[in-house]
Formats: sequence, structure tokens, C-alpha cells
Amino acid sequence: MNKKINNFSENKPLVSVIMPAYNAEKYISEAIESILNQTFKDFELIILDDASTDNTGEIIREYADKDQRIVSVKNEKNLYIAGNRNKGISLARGKYIVWQDADDISKSHRIYELVKKMESDKNVGICGSYIGLFNEKGIQDVRTYPSSDFKIRSAIFKFSPVAQPAAIVRKAVLDDVGCFDPDYPPAEDLELSFRIGVKYKFANIPEVLILYRLHGESATYKNMKTIVKNTIKARMRFIDNPSYRSNISDYISILLTWLVQFIPVHVTIKVFEVLRKLFI
Repeated sequence: MNKKINNFSENKPLVSVIMPAYNAEKYISEAIESILNQTFKDFELIILDDASTDNTGEIIREYADKDQRIVSVKNEKNLYIAGNRNKGISLARGKYIVWQDADDISKSHRIYELVKKMESDKNVGICGSYIGLFNEKGIQDVRTYPSSDFKIRSAIFKFSPVAQPAAIVRKAVLDDVGCFDPDYPPAEDLELSFRIGVKYKFANIPEVLILYRLHGESATYKNMKTIVKNTIKARMRFIDNPSYRSNISDYISILLTWLVQFIPVHVTIKVFEVLRKLFI
């Protein structure tokens, strides 16, 4: 990558990293440090404190006072995931948007690799990577994803084929297809991916570029039934779209997704992981 695009530009950075944060005092410092320590330097970090009631806001302000790349935003009331991401997008000055959850950790070369991929293929609208699943005991598993547009497109009715915590997306793509739809919480990332895929290519980098924290407070564990309902809603909206060649296995997957909401959450997550591995 040309060194010229890797120098921080105060007026218009190449990348806008968006980090929503709610009561994240336990983990947010690690998340922020993982972005500030990137090998790629031409970014702004927009951190949105979603009306936290702990010390999250104070931690954000301390970092913002030390580093000019940080943009600190305080919400007076909760905007939740879609609202925060959309607000961050509206404030972003970069050509690319990168997501960073306040409890995850990016590998030091994450942004560099994502930008390099996007710069090399102008038709890619969104790109993700493998993610490492970790907790206080270390990395527990690696979640892999198909890397070609064809395979990603073929898998989209079976699982979300671009991991939102790992993703980069062109700002111009969001200007074109729209931002996150708040009617699909917390599966708004899948619904947005469907819309992006109608007009643009998908991609994934076959390498772990981010560590996704596993804990009982995460949205996946707390909102499983809602995830299932809105995942099915998003899939059915695009099941007949000519950009996606759905088949009988896709309909079976939708049925299985509906059924798993009636079993315990920890079993549901294991079932989803088995289904993912079957179709990669």
C-alpha cells in the first residue's frame, strides 16, 4: 500500500472507525488501545457513549484529550446499536467505515489489511475477516467465513457471511443503499449486508483480524429470540431477489433457524455453529 495513504490526515482521514459504547468500562480501554496501536495510521476514531451510567464516558474523554484522532460523542439517551452506528456514519469523514465494538480487540494490522483489500477491488462494497472468539481463558475458537463473492452470496441465507465486528464498508456504498434499519434489531447487520449485496461484491480476508469477546452480557446471548425472528424476516425479504440464487437448502436453513428459538440459548449457539461449518 502506498505510504501516502497511511499518514494521518486531520482534515479528511481515509478511514473512520466507529465504536458505540454502553457501560463498557471493563473492556473499552483494551478496545481503544487496539485501534490506536494499528500499523495503519490514517484514521479517525469516533466513540459514541450511549448514555452510559458507569465510567465509560470518563475513560473516553481521557483518551480523547491525549489523541487528536479520537472524536468523543455523548448521547443523552440510548440510541442502541443501529442508532449509534447510523449516528457514527453521519459524523464520519472517511472513505471507509470500520466497526469496532467496545469489548472487542483488533489485531494491529487489521485496518491495513482491510483497506488494502478494498483499494485492490473497487467493486467490493463490504469486507470482513475471520474472528477469534475469546474470554478470560483465552481464544476458545476461530470462526471462519467464505472469502469469494460467490461463496459468500451462496451462504447468506444460512448465516451472516460477513462478520459485522470485523467489517469495513465503503462510505459511498452506505450513501447509496442506506444505513442500518432499526426495524431489524439486533440482526440489522445481516439486513444491511443483503442490501449491499444487491449492488456490490462481498469479500472476506481468510485471517483472524479481530478478537470477539464472549460473555453473558453480549447482545448474542441476551437477545437470541429477537435475533432469530429478525434474521428470518431479513432472509425472507430477499429470498426471491435475483442477486441471490436461493435453493431448497436455504429454505431448510430458514426452517431450522425458526426451530432453534425453542431450545436453550447455549444450545442454540452451538447449533448455529454446526450449521455454519456445514455450509462454508
